[in-house]
Order: sequence, then C-alpha cells, then structure tokens
Amino acid sequence: MYSRNHLLFFAFSLLFIFLFLADLAWGSVAIPAKEIYSVLLGKQSSSIYTEIIVNFRLPKAITAILAGASLSVAGLMMQTLFRNPLADPYILGVSSGASLGTALVVMASGFLPFSFVGNGWALIISAIVGAALVLLIVLFVSFRVNDIVSLLIVGIMFGTIAAALVSIIQNFSNPDAIKLFLMWTFGSLSAVTWNYLQILLPVVLVGIGIAFFLQKRLDGLLLGENYARGLGIHISQTRSLIILATGLLAGGITAFTGPIAFVGVAVPHIARGIFQTSSHKILLPACMLVGAALLMICDIITQIPDYTLPVNTISALFGAPVIIWIILRRK
Repeated sequence: MYSRNHLLFFAFSLLFIFLFLADLAWGSVAIPAKEIYSVLLGKQSSSIYTEIIVNFRLPKAITAILAGASLSVAGLMMQTLFRNPLADPYILGVSSGASLGTALVVMASGFLPFSFVGNGWALIISAIVGAALVLLIVLFVSFRVNDIVSLLIVGIMFGTIAAALVSIIQNFSNPDAIKLFLMWTFGSLSAVTWNYLQILLPVVLVGIGIAFFLQKRLDGLLLGENYARGLGIHISQTRSLIILATGLLAGGITAFTGPIAFVGVAVPHIARGIFQTSSHKILLPACMLVGAALLMICDIITQIPDYTLPVNTISALFGAPVIIWIILRRK
C-alpha cells in the first residue's frame, strides 16, 4: 500500500512535468505540444521551433526549476536554524553581497574611466564574489558567536551595510546604469544561457547535496540546540554547513538570476501544510518539488502576450499572502 506522502509526491511529479511542458509551450509564440515532444526527443521539427525551445525556453525552464528548488531548500534550512517561520535564504546578507558586487560593476561607469556594462560574465562573477565575501564573513562570525539570535542580527547588519553602499554608488552613477541595476533587482530567468547553466548547476547540486546530508541534524535542531547536543550533534559544525549550503544556493541563484523574493520563505510553509510533517527527510524533496513548480507557474504567468513581467512581481503575489497568513495564524 502506498502512503499519503507517496501519493502526494506522485501527484506533484505529474504537476511538475505538466508545468515544465507548459513553460516550454507558452510565450510570445505558442508552440504545439507535438513540436515540443519532437524537439525533446530529437526528432525532425521546425527549425524555428527548435531554435526557440533549445536556446531560449529550455534553459529558462531549467533555471526556474533550479531557482525554485534552491531557494525553497535554503529557506527551509534558515527557518530550521533560526527557528523563525519568517526566515528566508537572504536573511544572512548573501543576496545583499551579490547586489553590491553587481552594483559596483553595473554602475561603475559613473565614477570610473571604464565600464563592464553589457558583459554578462562580469555581472555574474561580481555577484558571486560579493555573495562569497559576505558568506565567508558570516561563517567566520558563526565560529565566534554562540548565540543564534546574535548571528541573525549580524547577518541583517551586513545586509544593511551592503544596501547603504549600493545607495552611495547610485549617487555617483548615471540614470542608464541605475535603470540597468534596477532591472537586475527585478529578477529574470531568461538571461541564463546554456553556458551559464554549466556553472550554476554544479553549485546548486553541491548546495542541495549538503542539505540532504544534514537532514537528520536539521531534525535535531527543531527541538533546540541543547537537545541536539544531547543527540551528539556538533552544533558549530552543523551551523557552518547550513550557512555554507544556504550561501551556495541563495548566492548562486542570485548571481545568475537576480534576487527572487518570497519563494524561500513561502514554499517551506506550503510544503509543511501539504505534507503535514516536520521531518526534513520528506520536507527537503517536497520543498524542491513545490518550489520548482511554483516558480514555473510564476514564469508562465510572466509570459503574457506582448509583455514580459518581472518574475519578482508574480512571486510576491504568491509569497506575500502566505506570510500574512503565517502572522495571523500565530497571532
């Protein structure tokens, strides 16, 4: 007999496949289902449809899957680590570090004799370096600070400092550079090409691999650090691995797609509500499936005819009501 969770995973797997195919079919040019199957199976198909699917929509759909799964898993780990239902993947300032790195590159033309604007790799590398620097600082602090609340405050302060530096840079930048940076902050799945995916995919796999390695330790942390120590869990090491995995997942996704809000904070609660469990053995794959499905839905909605909406606007429409519901439920 199959359990309730097995049936739910099967249902979400079918939904995942349907949304993936719908994401390939929907857009400014509608593509028939038979053409999608032909392209995916390597059969003869229209050259125009092949070009659209292989070089544009397929990388975008894969990016939506990776981003949704990564941010959801990172959000789940942060909520477990801080025992805070409103914690998200960006709470430690990793996204702010990526934003600062991108701001330095995009808006450097305002006060430097050269500019990297238009160089996609320069934007990605700068965002990765910014996120990595904040991650290393937070990891260092985690070894020096035993109180988890203090670590949370330090992460928020790093984010505040990075945001302040971005504001200073904006004052020295021209309007075109500021507009380009603001567009980056809206989040975009379509800018990720196959070349970028070769870097993003390994980063995401390492981060998710660490998360699955920690699933029993995460269960122990749910009952408090004192109880976890009684189970033989090395708290400092576990905390550092959680921060490292979150930094890889949130920092990697932010570097390639820009910040995508609310997915990381909302999906873990949706997964808990659907699967009715706190076990990370179930919640980790559940968050991956639900997060990937949710971001593909957001991507499909953004592709309205003749317009392309920022993915952040749609994800906020899904995530914000969940956060309001959490606050009202907990009074």
